[in-house]
Amino acid sequence: MIRRREFLAGGTMLAAGAAFGIGSASAQNVRVRYAHVGSEGDIQYWYGDEAGKRIPKVTGGRVTVQVFPNSQLGGVQELIDGVRSGAISMGHHEFASLARLAPDIAVFNAPFVYRDGAHALAATDPQKSEVLIEFNEKLVKGGGMRIVGRLFRGARQMTAKMAVMSPADLQGKPFRGVPLQLWTTMIKGFGAIPTPVEVGELPTALMTGMVVGQENPLTMINANKLYEVQSHVMLTGHMQNVLPVFVNEKVWASLSEDDRKAILAEFETMAQETLQAANKAEQDLIGELQKKGMKVITEKDGLKVAEFREKVVAEVNKDFPTWKGYMDRISAIR
Repeated sequence: MIRRREFLAGGTMLAAGAAFGIGSASAQNVRVRYAHVGSEGDIQYWYGDEAGKRIPKVTGGRVTVQVFPNSQLGGVQELIDGVRSGAISMGHHEFASLARLAPDIAVFNAPFVYRDGAHALAATDPQKSEVLIEFNEKLVKGGGMRIVGRLFRGARQMTAKMAVMSPADLQGKPFRGVPLQLWTTMIKGFGAIPTPVEVGELPTALMTGMVVGQENPLTMINANKLYEVQSHVMLTGHMQNVLPVFVNEKVWASLSEDDRKAILAEFETMAQETLQAANKAEQDLIGELQKKGMKVITEKDGLKVAEFREKVVAEVNKDFPTWKGYMDRISAIR
């Protein structure tokens, strides 16, 4: 495994040179470094792996990809900063992780904003969604990167070391959140104390009691073996979890138009594949997690999803008052 410091020191130099094809007479033989935080078994790990295989195929070998999964090149901020600077060519993570570069882009992560997974993909289509295209222009200008694809991980669900039926059950308890403002807002709506924990440290934080619970798609819950440190999963479905795939703008500009079109088309195919896989996996994983000892709680069991929705949306409206117009436009997308 490459050491993080060594990569960041050498990667910045590569970003400026012929390794990416920048400044060369032709847009051939571009080498892309693709990083993400997903671990093996998670659908985002599959996505990164497939990108590494498919991009060379659809570009006739002119674009090659080296993939660094499982936070090998650092956590969320190192990933974003790396793509922005060019030390990392491409990656994927939550929309909210891009909020420093394009204000309000985290609206695509807003709880309860999508009807279902298909709606989430339509609203985040970099070629067709007017809302996403508008934000892409801001991202290029403010961050030197653009969104070129997305993947669907399924609905995010809640887990805890005890049954959680309503926000009252989490009152005053530490609950893990992605270290981003939107998650802090959402977890306040859950009734809990937001406690940032990087994904690589999550199992230990749950085991030691640093946090009593967390929320993620079932694929991630299973892949990271959180059933070993959590006893209950609550099917709150509070987010349809779609992750943007973003690329350094100079790297993207170094590709030929044909290669860019081929990559965009392949990313669209992969997005639809993730939707199909996530929908099937969610059904399969409910039974699998039960077999591994987790108790699954639904609205039929008394889970008060409507109460979670009301509390969370109230917090979102308070902390993000500029989102309403975007959310209305997203809701109107068919």
